[in-house]
Amino acid sequence: MKYLKNIRYNSPVILSFVFLSLGALILGTITKGLTNRMFFSVYRSSLLNPFTYIRLFGHVLGHSDLQHFMGNMTYILLLGPIIEEKYTSKNLLEMIGITAVVTGVVNMIFFDSALLGASGIAFMFIILSSITGIKDGEIPLTLIIVVIFFLGQQVIQGITQHDNISQLTHIIGGVLGIVFGLMLNKDEASTSPHQDGLPGL
Repeated sequence: MKYLKNIRYNSPVILSFVFLSLGALILGTITKGLTNRMFFSVYRSSLLNPFTYIRLFGHVLGHSDLQHFMGNMTYILLLGPIIEEKYTSKNLLEMIGITAVVTGVVNMIFFDSALLGASGIAFMFIILSSITGIKDGEIPLTLIIVVIFFLGQQVIQGITQHDNISQLTHIIGGVLGIVFGLMLNKDEASTSPHQDGLPGL
């Protein structure tokens, strides 16, 4: 029992996201997909329906099965705590919310089918993590390689495969990761003290 006292809830946004997603998966399994259709997937529906707005955020928590869940959570648990520590829990929560809404709205406009899963969030994390060491006027080579490998693959799959819903979600997540990373690192650079002489002078 003494070892349990040493366990720390070190990344509150990421861990809460994972546990909420696990809860959504369990509910979806128990209800045979009913809760996924109601809360944890996004699709075209009336703007007068309050559940439409819940689904715009909730779809990133829903997953079709355990394999789908594990695939996304692996990336999120590996990269998320690093990003949360660097950019703060508040900023991370805002980035997740914006990514959820943007991918949800795009799906509602361009596709007549349901979208669920955290793959857009995972791709946002993948790209964002490659920008964490950016400096003024520099473009990290790791960012270029990651964009070519991950987003390039999604573009090719989107062109060659019939079902390109998830590929578009991945691309949007990646593009938002670039935008967030550049914005946050620019803010960080503008508020950091000059290091010409003594620290802070």
